[in-house]
Amino acid sequence: MAVLTVKDRLTAQRIYLILGALFIASLVVSNLIFQKFFYWELFGWYTFEISVGILPYPVTFLITDIISEVYGKKKANQVVTAGIFASFFSLLIVYVASIVPATSWSPIDDTLFDRVFGATAVAVFASMMAYLMAQYIDISIFHFWKRLTKGKHLWLRNNFSTFLSQFVDTFTVLFLLCSFGKIDWALFGALLLSGFLFKVIVAALDTPLLYAAVYVFRKRFRLKEGEELQEIE
Repeated sequence: MAVLTVKDRLTAQRIYLILGALFIASLVVSNLIFQKFFYWELFGWYTFEISVGILPYPVTFLITDIISEVYGKKKANQVVTAGIFASFFSLLIVYVASIVPATSWSPIDDTLFDRVFGATAVAVFASMMAYLMAQYIDISIFHFWKRLTKGKHLWLRNNFSTFLSQFVDTFTVLFLLCSFGKIDWALFGALLLSGFLFKVIVAALDTPLLYAAVYVFRKRFRLKEGEELQEIE
């Protein structure tokens, strides 16, 4: 195990804080912007119809994979737990903002504000249920494959953990939103396929980013393959 100097530990803690901040920001934003849907044609082969809330979400899985690989399972779970509190706190802020009356000259009146953010409570609840299952599944499977491969084949645990967890996430969110009447059941199948395929493609594309990040960490902190930082509190 690499021995860290005081400077190394402080640097590792700062990086962990930054990664955690990016994770929480991506999660909270995805819950706030989810009501806009967009389409994307993939080389004329398939047209995705998905919520813009899905755009920052794969970032959260990339970050937890980086933290899992470098800092370990405990630190990854801590970030996930922090994300839960941040999401519910953002929900509280949106709720308070919605109940205070708008002035007569406010550029955004109560009706428009409620139209944009009115479904946020349902979205956050649905997202949190999916998020809890998907993130903990992702972290558990990641470390299962890491133990099984003895720290080798990073691409294997990155993609296998993300593919399954992203399916759980997409299915659960859509199921709850349809159950609460926020999305028509007729759209469930198409949105599930589009959402899952999009996340699979993004997960595959972010593998080089994961390798690059892990390479930088290993070089900076003199870590061996599969080794984690054990001295960060």
